[in-house]
Amino acid sequence: MEDIKKIYGKYVFDDKVMRKYLSKEIYNSFKKATSEGKDLPHNIAKAISFAMCKWAIENGATHYTHWFQPLTNATAEKRECFISFDDKNNLILKLSGRELIKGESDASSFPSGGLRATFEARGYTVWDTSSPAFIKKENDTTTLYIPTAFYSYTGEALDKKTLLLRSIDTINNETIKLLSLFGKKVNKVITMLGPEQEYFLIDREKYLKRKDLIYTGRTLFGSLPPKGQEMDDHYYGTITKKFSTFMNNVNKKLWELGVPAKTYHNEVVPQQYELTVIYDEANISCDHNQLVMDILKSVANDHNLVCLLHEKPFDKLNGSGKHVNWSIVTDKNENLLSPGDNPQENLQFLLLVALILKAVDENADILRSSASNVGNDRRLGGNEAPPTIISVFLGEHLTNIFENIENKNSAISKKTLITTGINAVPDLYKDVTDRNRTSPFAFTGNKFEFRMVGSSDSCAMPVTVINTIVAKSFKEANEYFKNIKTTSKKDLNKEMINYIKKIYNEHKRIVFNGNGYSEEWIKEAKNRKLPIIKDMVSAIKVLDTKKANELFTSMGVMSHTELKSRISVEYETYIKATTIELKATINIIKKQILPSCIKYEKKLSDTINSLTLVSNRIDTTTELNLLKEINFNIQNLKTYTDNLNEQLEKCDEIESLEKKANYINDNLVPLMNKARNSADILEKLTTAESQVAEAV
Repeated sequence: MEDIKKIYGKYVFDDKVMRKYLSKEIYNSFKKATSEGKDLPHNIAKAISFAMCKWAIENGATHYTHWFQPLTNATAEKRECFISFDDKNNLILKLSGRELIKGESDASSFPSGGLRATFEARGYTVWDTSSPAFIKKENDTTTLYIPTAFYSYTGEALDKKTLLLRSIDTINNETIKLLSLFGKKVNKVITMLGPEQEYFLIDREKYLKRKDLIYTGRTLFGSLPPKGQEMDDHYYGTITKKFSTFMNNVNKKLWELGVPAKTYHNEVVPQQYELTVIYDEANISCDHNQLVMDILKSVANDHNLVCLLHEKPFDKLNGSGKHVNWSIVTDKNENLLSPGDNPQENLQFLLLVALILKAVDENADILRSSASNVGNDRRLGGNEAPPTIISVFLGEHLTNIFENIENKNSAISKKTLITTGINAVPDLYKDVTDRNRTSPFAFTGNKFEFRMVGSSDSCAMPVTVINTIVAKSFKEANEYFKNIKTTSKKDLNKEMINYIKKIYNEHKRIVFNGNGYSEEWIKEAKNRKLPIIKDMVSAIKVLDTKKANELFTSMGVMSHTELKSRISVEYETYIKATTIELKATINIIKKQILPSCIKYEKKLSDTINSLTLVSNRIDTTTELNLLKEINFNIQNLKTYTDNLNEQLEKCDEIESLEKKANYINDNLVPLMNKARNSADILEKLTTAESQVAEAV
């Protein structure tokens, strides 16, 4: 533990470091300006940049970079050396206040959805003072990373962080107003986040044999091996020495960067794992999760491994998600989603949960769209991930409380004691909720867990949407109670109960505590008229609506222009990623699978002919049937591949992004799946030498 204490946050320009390198006056002025959202005076920025530069150089840094999150799944950076010259042309090392606060980047090469034309290149990175700078050591290079937002020349947000920061401000403002109904005065409400990151580790040597993995991050071909996850013996299984060594290195690097890595374990599929971090402020936690993904990949490379963050790298085996645990707390460290010992008597808690139900029910389609990507299309709805239908799990205890309010205007519900029947094991009370792994949005005791997010995605957009829809729900409650005149706390409580009853009655259709995998639930969801959005293309359309536009613009999170740009970027992302898969499929079939299978077909044909020549009495029916089956699937595979090629060429002629995405989704993806099916059948019919590679 002493070693962890020594290295934790070693390379973070945090409060402790700032107090050491800054004067008390400068430090206090910085804290005051940032907490009030004011611009930094020049003298403050100059002092901080000098201190940050000094600290970084003392830790071996030679460069600095403005680190940002463009509209891709990767982070971006442009490294600048500290080298400069004074007025006497003497070499000095420095970081100016201007360089700290604002940088300039070429915005034309990042996705912008039409916000910036190719010839309009200028973009700005602006220091995010709410997320601490840090140092990364990679090989022989040490660099100071400064978290930033990213804007176009005309001021539109070109990144994910800006929207997140706006949504954090919005929910802060509305929650403070709502808490005033209960006589509480708080200065700040903080969105908290704790992501759980799932991923695969595979040997680099095997990875390099798979062109599909290299091109797309997933296997486009490969039938299931004889043993996969059937025995349920990998989940929480014994940690191997190789993985333990890998995780020790990952943990050390994360701790040095102030990332509170907490838990790791084997996941369901062999070679699948999970890493979780302790709760932190949402903006910082989103930055931390980007670091988690980067470090998992870089450390894997050091161990001759490859980290796969694709949501479904292996067909018919469990995929990987990123469970986003979300809550809100006050600056006095009160978790507003903690039910307390008697949730039935906690009106504040019940009101907030009811309003969150309202937010999710009214905006289930938009929440679903925040978790859409190409890889997630193949994961969601499988037996390792939530269904594509948004519902909220409350658990029996909380549901009973709300039903009692609805039916009796009271909130009576008792905790249940679990009796173990073993002297050495104490009895215990049930938690307020169980855990439901089939629920997309589940209350898990003192937080909500959004389980739908894909493993490769940033947490920023899902959290932005949660913040925004909840803030809107809180805002409408504030407007409602502003018009309610009460003379006593008792009367106000009565109004609260009536309002909770009304909200629950109108939005209880979103509550589902059962098995989300069942066919019965799909039928039930249709009866409840819940949105069923099966794929990314359908999810993008949700954003291109009057409802979505009004939500984001009215809450000050996105302008109409910024929303339209993101719709375009989403279509572009789908088209590009899927087109790469389609081209890789055609390429691998033509250059590897078909030649191998035809070669085996010829070998089998020659064998049958030689047997027949030896003796007419030898029965070759079995071999002939096998030859026919192989030939049938070769012909199918060839037909599907030729058709894919033709359809892909037609697709190039479609100019509209939406129409092109629809065409790919409706026509080419089903064809690609049929081609894979034929190839996987051929894998089972032919010998190992003729196969491309094993699936896992």
